[in-house]
Amino acid sequence: MYPLLLRMHIRPKKFVKLAVIAFAIIIALVIVKLSFFPSHTPPSYLTAIVATRDIQDTVLASGTIKAFQKVSVGSQASGQIKSLKVVLGEHVKKGQLVAEIDALTQVNALKTAEANVDNLRAQLQSKQVTLKQAQLAYNRQQQMRSHDAISQENFETAEATLNTTKSDIAALLAQIDAGKISVDTARVSLGYTKITAPIDGTVVAIVAQEGQTVNAAQSTPTIIKVARMDVVTVKAQISEADITRVKAGQRVYFTILGEPDNRYQTTLRAIEPAPDSILDDDTSSTSSSASSSSSSSSSSSTSTAIYYNGLLDVPNTDGKLRISMTTQVNIILSEAKRALVVPSTALGERDSDGRYTVQVLDADGKAALRKVKIGINTNASVQILDGLRAGERVVIGTSSGAADAAESTNKHRGPPPMM
Repeated sequence: MYPLLLRMHIRPKKFVKLAVIAFAIIIALVIVKLSFFPSHTPPSYLTAIVATRDIQDTVLASGTIKAFQKVSVGSQASGQIKSLKVVLGEHVKKGQLVAEIDALTQVNALKTAEANVDNLRAQLQSKQVTLKQAQLAYNRQQQMRSHDAISQENFETAEATLNTTKSDIAALLAQIDAGKISVDTARVSLGYTKITAPIDGTVVAIVAQEGQTVNAAQSTPTIIKVARMDVVTVKAQISEADITRVKAGQRVYFTILGEPDNRYQTTLRAIEPAPDSILDDDTSSTSSSASSSSSSSSSSSTSTAIYYNGLLDVPNTDGKLRISMTTQVNIILSEAKRALVVPSTALGERDSDGRYTVQVLDADGKAALRKVKIGINTNASVQILDGLRAGERVVIGTSSGAADAAESTNKHRGPPPMM
């Protein structure tokens, strides 16, 4: 009986050992399955709803506000600034007195010119009396010569005196005309000492101060700067990559840094035919020097961005827009109101008819291919003209669980074996 009990005691232990081994094998198989044979989960889609909204295709440019018209008011007369009649920011009218130059030198020059003319007129009166006497003497000599009462020499002397006097009078008349011109020039120079505003505008800068001496002989010194600010001009820098799509007359809106939510609406007035760099071109260089430096100039030109200036005008009745403000300009190339819009990433391949393939999710979450016709494409959003309805969901990307499992597998495998 004891051997039988002993055999019954040993068999359960062997059974437990076999069960543990079987369980370990199952665990190992599960690990191998998960690590080296991951299950492929169906892809989950990233989608976007077909929305109804406005869409615009625009060219973005940075701009700077300039005065619609700006004039540097200078002095054509030399001397000391006697007084300034305006202050910074004051609105002036055309012809308004803005500054005066000490006019003593110009007044004396005018008086001198007038005195010279008076002197010439006095000489003219004297010569006119002399002419009258010479004419009478010539008449007497002519009568006496007709009766052979005087010699031919005396007659010729009287005739020469008469002609000389007439010539002297003609010379004096010419000198008087020249003197009048000198008087007019001196009067104009005197007028230059009173400086007036050439346009209606605002005093945007005062360059010289009272008591300062200006010298107009070397260059025209600037006293103040007057700008017309009821209308301002925005000079927008348009990239050469966009300039072919832009033309005068297109609608434009821009914002300023101080009011980013306030849009100023206007139209593009003109596009300058050349960039600002044309002002730095050396047009006097010879062909030989140009050919020797062609390689360096071409390399520098390709590394420099080229921008063309677009000009747009906008009313500034409230005076908020100021010179040199920075603007963010949007030139509208095309636009559509209440259009069907999807992200541009939803577009697939384009066929020969110009239609694009998109994936649309049905009610069961399955993706189906569909052909659509597009309109405006901003590279971020695209207008759908045909093929989709508002509210439908289009696929813009996928996120697959298989990819995550593959990445996890690579982490468990470790580095490749050494060869």
